[in-house]
Amino acid sequence: MVVVEIDMYHQLKKSFGELVVKAGLAESKISVTARKLSIEEAIGKTERKDFPLLQGKESLMQAEFMGAVGQAFTDMPANFRGQIKDILNLEMNRNSDRALFIATLNAVMRHLGKADRTIHCKNSEPEMCSMKIAQTITEKFGIEKTIGVVGFQPAIIDNCAKIVTPKNVRVVDLDKDNIGKTIYGVLIQDGFTTTEKLFEECDVVLATGSTIVNDTLKTLLALAEKHGKPLYLFGTTIAGAAEILKLKRLCFYGA
Repeated sequence: MVVVEIDMYHQLKKSFGELVVKAGLAESKISVTARKLSIEEAIGKTERKDFPLLQGKESLMQAEFMGAVGQAFTDMPANFRGQIKDILNLEMNRNSDRALFIATLNAVMRHLGKADRTIHCKNSEPEMCSMKIAQTITEKFGIEKTIGVVGFQPAIIDNCAKIVTPKNVRVVDLDKDNIGKTIYGVLIQDGFTTTEKLFEECDVVLATGSTIVNDTLKTLLALAEKHGKPLYLFGTTIAGAAEILKLKRLCFYGA
């Protein structure tokens, strides 16, 4: 697991920069294009209608580099066209900058063969993936354990609740429209104030990979280390960073 005392984004930029230089891409004239995907481009047509993407809560950024694609979830989408060195010079102070960096990191690492499953699954696959994630965790840790979920991912919450029962699932989120609601029998709690309590109460924690974009991942890593709890990140956003930082990742149907 990454040493959280070191600034995470500094570490990512340093490692990514070294990869780019080694591959001879730092001064490449080939452009990186990043754009916001439409809902159908991002996730296709799903039976479940409560995914944050479908509610307009998030967007999926896509970076394309030499035929390789990398994506990142964000609440602050931005368009970009430029060189890799421009991405490496981003200050990383805003979600939009971090989304551009992470999407580009995923695309370039995919091009270099250093990361896989950098494209979000579609249609029935998000549901299938959520079922597989819930099954994987319960097979490893047991159905009597308590599972924490950081970030509102309704399919994962639903499938975990079906296996371990709602009373053994804890969920925190930062979206005020979700906080206080009971979804699939599970109360959505305030991620600003109850995340540490979640780590205290749960045997294993699942977190959305978009925490690398909204700048909360380093807090989760610190809490996991403090309380000695396994932390698994799900999705495509975290693909490249998980390889560099040696993080546990679950993503079964990403392309």
